[in-house]
Amino acid sequence: MRIPFVDLNAQYNNLKTEIDNAIKECIVGGDFIKGKIVYDFEKSFADFLGAKYCLGCGNGTDALEIILTALNIGNDDEVIVPALTWIATAEAVNNVGAEPIFVDINLETYTIDYRKIEEKITKRTKAIIPVHLYGCPADMNEILEIARKYQLFVIEDCAQAHGAEYFGRKVGTFGIASAFSFFPSKNLGAFGDAGAIVTNDIDLADLTRKISNHGQLKEKHKHFLIGRNSRLDSLQASILNVKLKHLNDWNKTRQQIASHYISKLKYSDELILPFSEQNKKHVYHLFVLRCKHREKIIELLDEKNISWGIHYPKALPFIDAYCYKKHKFDDFSIANTITSEIISIPIYPELETEYLNIICDQLLKL
Repeated sequence: MRIPFVDLNAQYNNLKTEIDNAIKECIVGGDFIKGKIVYDFEKSFADFLGAKYCLGCGNGTDALEIILTALNIGNDDEVIVPALTWIATAEAVNNVGAEPIFVDINLETYTIDYRKIEEKITKRTKAIIPVHLYGCPADMNEILEIARKYQLFVIEDCAQAHGAEYFGRKVGTFGIASAFSFFPSKNLGAFGDAGAIVTNDIDLADLTRKISNHGQLKEKHKHFLIGRNSRLDSLQASILNVKLKHLNDWNKTRQQIASHYISKLKYSDELILPFSEQNKKHVYHLFVLRCKHREKIIELLDEKNISWGIHYPKALPFIDAYCYKKHKFDDFSIANTITSEIISIPIYPELETEYLNIICDQLLKL
């Protein structure tokens, strides 16, 4: 049997009665779009983060685009993003008509290197989007200081960091707004696409809610502006309402699994382990190793039926979609170096100890 990279069936089976009852309640009640189930989740998730407002939407990419639109960021504007992340972070910037400006990453945390941000700021720069990559918080104090200096918005991409903390405060509450994804494999995942916008600004909360709902706020057929259709449906919200109650425990289990990996694999001469900082609570959406001889790891894991992934195989400035920017490899030397070295191994709350030990034992044979 192959050890899965993530086991969504195991999570469902552990919560089957709760989830089935929540879905049935939604169906029987005929509450499919907006309504109490969605509002309950929005309030619960805002409370979980320690934020004032949460707006459910279609997915994490929509969340970023709606925030950018609400902040009037568009044509001729620039937004700073990290060179290593999923394409949605930069794609959202393009989709509102602005231009993503890439910044290299920190070699230890893989998040945006705040020391390299200022050199990329121009008169056209309007915002910075730090990504809490793999579940590790970005250096928000330094990023916020730069943003204040240049009067820039900070929009947090929290798609991989549900429950992560920076100096004891949940990520997603530092910037003007933040975007979350509830893609099924996330630390908090729905049974399909789903996302949320979080903010402490009431005006921005109202505006993003209007944009996501055809320009309407509460009263139907009263359109204040030209918006779009990006709503969290009640079926997904009902599932998220159940799962949110377990998120803290799941994150603790992820941290325990990560600690187990680190305690076992720290003796390996071949592997570079995730970096952990005292004032950052990493929630390990992914457990990412580095190795100079990645092909050896891949061959070994495949031989032993252990699933793996690469997040991500190319730095964003060098994927086909951004070849028009004509960047040089030296422009993003850190991101380019690690994309040939990184490999993600299984980490999820239901990962059995037996499997965990098998993975460690095999990696120590390198």
